[in-house]
Amino acid sequence: MHPKARIHADPLLEVDQFDRLPDSLVLVILNNVEDVRSLGRCSAVSKRFYGLVPLVHDVYVKIDRVVTVDGDAEDMLNLSAPKPRNILSHFLKMMLFTIIKPFHGMRGPNGAGRPLFPQLAQHSPAQVLHNFTHIRSLRIELPSGDVGTEDGVLLKWRAEYGSTLQNCVILGGTQVDRKPVGAEHELYSEDNGSMPESFYTNGGLKLRVVWTISSLIAASTRHYLLRSIIKDHPTLTSLVLTDADGQGTLSMGAEQLKEFRENQLSASACSNRTQVPACNMKLKYAPYLELPGGIALQGATLVAIKPSTSNGTHTSRKESDAFISGAFDGPFKFAVKALMKRRTYLLEMNGF
Repeated sequence: MHPKARIHADPLLEVDQFDRLPDSLVLVILNNVEDVRSLGRCSAVSKRFYGLVPLVHDVYVKIDRVVTVDGDAEDMLNLSAPKPRNILSHFLKMMLFTIIKPFHGMRGPNGAGRPLFPQLAQHSPAQVLHNFTHIRSLRIELPSGDVGTEDGVLLKWRAEYGSTLQNCVILGGTQVDRKPVGAEHELYSEDNGSMPESFYTNGGLKLRVVWTISSLIAASTRHYLLRSIIKDHPTLTSLVLTDADGQGTLSMGAEQLKEFRENQLSASACSNRTQVPACNMKLKYAPYLELPGGIALQGATLVAIKPSTSNGTHTSRKESDAFISGAFDGPFKFAVKALMKRRTYLLEMNGF
């Protein structure tokens, strides 16, 4: 009778080769993951990952959808409290809940311990980032733009903030579509480089004012909602809040974040947003622009906005022009450059 053969595992194969990587290299990998949901799942893989994930420098938070707030959500976001007078602020808070929910039930690597992110049981949506202690670059993407527009209308904005607004540029158009065949010469023949009289009489100027105010309210509301995140993460050197539609982008660099922390935030008296300061605006207009890719933009408008007072910050004209020309990508970058060559109309706006 032959003795039973025994199979022994190769001890070399039992060693997890990934464990041989130094922590510094693992952090490089995790920094390239960026997505906060994926990082949360990585935390549940092992005790080692559980300790390394909070040390990542680059984090990307994508909010996929707006959810109906049920009982659990009400407890988590404290929605039983008085509703904010600005419905946009309340709307954004509901969207931020979609980040919290996937993490709330996750456990540590031993499977039976405390929740992986215990702070998510608290009320503030900013707690989704509370366990990350070394964030330098943070990018948050909302599921859609804040300002509603009709089909075919173009509205894009980009704003820079410190403790208050520093720069804002708005690009709009009453109609964006494929270049109409045979219509371009007629449209160009009406363009003498000046604002047409009809612009003032048919509601054209009023529409641009609505675009401007709506974009500034959206930017100041986003800025106000970021205050707790900035306070909790002193290592931040870059913060961007954008949306999946590409409508609006709020950005803060290292110097702007420092200025935010050193100065008191001026909140609007009427709603949950930062107060918009008194501003000087430069408006440029073209009735029709041909953009790369066969795109036609009618009623093209560029509005460049700066506070009337510097508030201790000084931006040269060269820096301002660089911000405006680099605000958008693709064919809209071309539109901005074309509009910057047009005649400038100066406007003033009180703070609100």
